[in-house]
Amino acid sequence: MELNIALLPGDGIGPEVIEQAVKVSNAIAKKFDHKINWSHALTGAAAIDAVGDPYPDETHEICLKSDAILFGAIGHPRFDNDPSAKVRPEQGLLKMRKELGLFANVRPTFTFPSLIDKSPLKKERIDGTDLIFLRELTGGIYFGERGRKDNGNTAYDTCTYSRHEIKRLAIKGFEMAMKRSKKLCCVDKANVLESSRLWRETVQSLEKDYPEVEVSYEFVDAVAMRLVQWPNSYDVLITENLFGDILTDEASVISGSMGLMPSASVGAKTSLYEPIHGSYPQAAGKNIANPLATILSAAMMFEDAFNLKNESKLIRKVVDKSLEKSIVTEDLANGEKCYKTSEVGDWLVKEILK
Repeated sequence: MELNIALLPGDGIGPEVIEQAVKVSNAIAKKFDHKINWSHALTGAAAIDAVGDPYPDETHEICLKSDAILFGAIGHPRFDNDPSAKVRPEQGLLKMRKELGLFANVRPTFTFPSLIDKSPLKKERIDGTDLIFLRELTGGIYFGERGRKDNGNTAYDTCTYSRHEIKRLAIKGFEMAMKRSKKLCCVDKANVLESSRLWRETVQSLEKDYPEVEVSYEFVDAVAMRLVQWPNSYDVLITENLFGDILTDEASVISGSMGLMPSASVGAKTSLYEPIHGSYPQAAGKNIANPLATILSAAMMFEDAFNLKNESKLIRKVVDKSLEKSIVTEDLANGEKCYKTSEVGDWLVKEILK
């Protein structure tokens, strides 16, 4: 099978972890007799430095022509520390999501048996956790009207959603729940926000189409609390952009490290696969970043974008084996022997090709 994949390393540790995912993907292609055509493209701070645009037209064209996108990370501290910056790396990420129609962010959270004692949460609370957040990605407060008034002394950001935006995400949530435990939780703030009331109305209107799915409605603050109390009570959760951004980062600590969780952003035109962690500029160039989230994102890509389930399963299997054998980077080593980013990638490649 021939696979056309856009490769967007981005900033910070992005190029380093992407390099390992490419090595693993190429090993999978060799083992299963596939051909991967990688198309490199600029985004984020790297693109600003090169062409002055965090998501250039050339990058957009490469993404549109590809079957899937493998993405690293975006962000650089020189922009974070400059509130007056007119162009920012994150603008490229938002533009990419909007122009590619990537309206649904799929963020799984699960535990690894060999690492469960390294989570900051008690084992009895998190054992068996296997949930998925479906976060709306192209609407809400990040894309609403914003500005300043009163001579710059008052600022506003507007959260706007249409029924169409909510419905298309909710349908994906229901479909996902049907393939899992048939439980769906709609996360909102309907006791306060009008946009949340529209979310709740829209999801309620779809219940009749999925009578087998048990639907619950919970306020975002309650979910934030319950995620660290009994996360294994959840299965599929759907929510709006800002709430999802916060809750999925909170959920990531359940596994013990943000360096372990993959994600996908799907839409009508294409799909993008990326680790949930940021660019971690402090570690850039040091060969210490955990590449497993990016490698597991590649596993999601093989299964979801190309329906190559055996290939995906093998990647997950060797990742599990690396954790069991403590072939890990310093974030998981707890003072014991640790491996470099590239060494973890090399070990996984050898296991795949055995």
